[in-house]
Amino acid sequence: MRRYLVCVLGVAACLVLFATGGLAANDELRIGSKKFTESVILADIAVDLGRAEGGRVVHRQELGGTRILWDALLAGTIDLYPEYTGTLINEILAGEAIANEAELTAALARRGIRMSRSLGFSDTYALAVLPGTADRLKIARISDLVAHPTLRLGFSNEFLNRADGWPALRDAYGLPAHTPTGLDHDLAYRALADGSIDVIDVYTTDAEIASYGLRILDDDRRHFPVYDAVFLYRADLFERRPDLVRAILRLEGRIDVPAMIAMNAAVRNDRRSETAVAAAFVERQFGLLITGEGDSVAVRVWQRTLEHLTLTLISLSAAIVVALPLGIIAAYRPRVGRLILGVVSVIQTIPSLALLVFMIPVLGIGAPTAIVALFLYSLLPIVRNTATGLSGITPPIRDAAIALGLTSWRRLIRVELPMASPSILAGIKTAAIINIGTATLGALIGAGGYGQPILTGIRLDNFALILEGAVPAALMALAAEGLFDLAGLYMIPRGLRLKRSIRD
Repeated sequence: MRRYLVCVLGVAACLVLFATGGLAANDELRIGSKKFTESVILADIAVDLGRAEGGRVVHRQELGGTRILWDALLAGTIDLYPEYTGTLINEILAGEAIANEAELTAALARRGIRMSRSLGFSDTYALAVLPGTADRLKIARISDLVAHPTLRLGFSNEFLNRADGWPALRDAYGLPAHTPTGLDHDLAYRALADGSIDVIDVYTTDAEIASYGLRILDDDRRHFPVYDAVFLYRADLFERRPDLVRAILRLEGRIDVPAMIAMNAAVRNDRRSETAVAAAFVERQFGLLITGEGDSVAVRVWQRTLEHLTLTLISLSAAIVVALPLGIIAAYRPRVGRLILGVVSVIQTIPSLALLVFMIPVLGIGAPTAIVALFLYSLLPIVRNTATGLSGITPPIRDAAIALGLTSWRRLIRVELPMASPSILAGIKTAAIINIGTATLGALIGAGGYGQPILTGIRLDNFALILEGAVPAALMALAAEGLFDLAGLYMIPRGLRLKRSIRD
């Protein structure tokens, strides 16, 4: 037991060191972005302006929705990210009845947050339909939808639950009370074009509006507020690196609506990277030459492989150290075992994305949070298989070990664990494969890995990018299965391997 405690403390120390290593240096600027093209472009522009000033700048891109970015900013795991005034007033700070920019600035200051002036454009919510639908049903305004309750509404998941989204829009216009279909914002355009839905929510600077020739419905009751694009940043950032803040705030008033639509279109339609589009804008506007094409596919895959291996290996190693003793206890202490198995089973039922979000307020964004989540998901198969393997040892074998004069500890190490090794190894293999697949979701909180190109590919409707993450993830899972099968040749006693092969 003493050795076990030493191992647990050692693994805990490694996790702490890893988490600490993931924290930024005091002079590093950490910029976040939401999971849509415009936010990534604006963040990349800020990155270029900061690096041109000589700063150490990192981009935590595509971190998910509004709340994840806002919570990360408050927690200090990012320093700056692009946001919209309408979102601040009507969603993030909806309970404070903010009436103007002065009140908004004061509310942010109370939280240690500052806001730039408008970047020069507003990106407002709107509803859109195909031209054929608009002409056939004579729909031009949002209020016209009241006369067509059978239209299929498909809205982004965030819009469905925002204070300024569907619930308020439905009440403002008296729209039918049925719940619209929730789906990813970028997939909604394809669903509309395919005829799966009839009405979607859009951002008014989306390049897809022109690409699909959509009709924007007039907000005739002026429900949607102004969504001026701004940068939010921590007040202590100005104290730490005022030069970087001033460099980024040069962007105030420099982007108009056509310019933003053109940049979105360059990414969406022309298949240019956000990095390259941002670099081109910075060069045009500020005369700063930035290399913006990014790394090659091979370099990106190698980087994502290292990130994915880090997430998987650390979480799996910690789970083995913790789950093996728990499985042993569950096998020999049935009452306690039922409690242990019940707890780890409940953890396994929590949706992985929900678990990641739950832990952000405590651990922040990035790899440490993803590692803890993967560690928790790895417990059940290892605990269960360890307990099952040990419980399946027949009494005559135990009696023979006792007759040889072996102590309980020596019986466990020399007889029982080797006998249970096929089941234990199968549990570890299952946990490893689960980890490899689930780790792709870590990209939603800035943990990197193979999930990053998958998320970007879905957002940009780029099948090649999706494959850039999905294929290596599948190959890693196959490699893991092969390695564990090979490990079984050395870890499982020869007699048990022969017995299993005969049985098979």
